[in-house]
Amino acid sequence: MIEFRFDVQLLIEGENLDEDVAIEYFTANFKGDSLLLVGDDTLLKVHYHTNEPWQVLEYCASLGDIHDIIVENMIRQADGLQG
Repeated sequence: MIEFRFDVQLLIEGENLDEDVAIEYFTANFKGDSLLLVGDDTLLKVHYHTNEPWQVLEYCASLGDIHDIIVENMIRQADGLQG
């Protein structure tokens, strides 16, 4: 059983990015798992499993320019379909 349906991956490009602040925001405000958020003050890589990918995208866009966005439906993938 997959608890969190969507696998969200993206890059955030900006200035004065702080991965610790972003991690704290994710854990306090989003339901999900498998958080991977790494980078430096100009580029962050985000990987997260959630049922509300639009909330993740909205927050990340508030931090900087988001690109290389992937949102995959892991339930469809588990069923052998395109994510």
